[in-house]
Amino acid sequence: MMYDVKGSLHRVLDTLPEGVRLVAVSKYHPEDYIMAAYDEGQRIFGESHEQELSRKAAVLPKDIEWHFIGHLQTNKVKYIAPYINMVEAVDSLKLLREIDKRAARHNRRIDVLLELHIAKEATKYGLTPDDCRQLLADGEWRTMDHVRICGLMMMASNVDDEQQIASEFDTAARFFDEVKARYFADDPSFCERSWGMSDDYPLALNHRTTMVRIGTAIFGPRVY
Repeated sequence: MMYDVKGSLHRVLDTLPEGVRLVAVSKYHPEDYIMAAYDEGQRIFGESHEQELSRKAAVLPKDIEWHFIGHLQTNKVKYIAPYINMVEAVDSLKLLREIDKRAARHNRRIDVLLELHIAKEATKYGLTPDDCRQLLADGEWRTMDHVRICGLMMMASNVDDEQQIASEFDTAARFFDEVKARYFADDPSFCERSWGMSDDYPLALNHRTTMVRIGTAIFGPRVY
């Protein structure tokens, strides 16, 4: 029996204020679950495994906006470059260069978010704020015509301490303001703050998120 994707989707959407978009995290969930959300108007879906994403993109509607939300290896970029809309987790200059190169070969521009590592967990990927400052200060990204840096992404620590989670979201929001003012003040496309997942997105809404990445609360337990 299929999980009630429709009801769960609307319960989540009803909690999101205007200006906050939903990335429905569909990794490990079957195509019919994605179509159930699609039929209700959802268009942005998040995946984190290249082979699974490629399989789904080949058979699902072409107006779906696919976001790659997991750690992306540079050798996988070539497979998703023809169709990916956004890479949410750019954590190195090397990866940014590869996305630009592969996008150029398909004569398209791919939107990206720089992933921040603010959480206290060593297992998280991402750029420290100082690493991010250095990447932007070096300026090579300005020469890349086939990627567009649209904002920042981060994952809060996986803890029960809401005060800690809120503090990490607040750090990310303040860092966004710093980067926006210094490098993107005249660029309206640099506007995205992607933080908040199924367990913590209500807190993220209080800390200026513009995109929440929610899977379990919509699709239920993962289907491996």
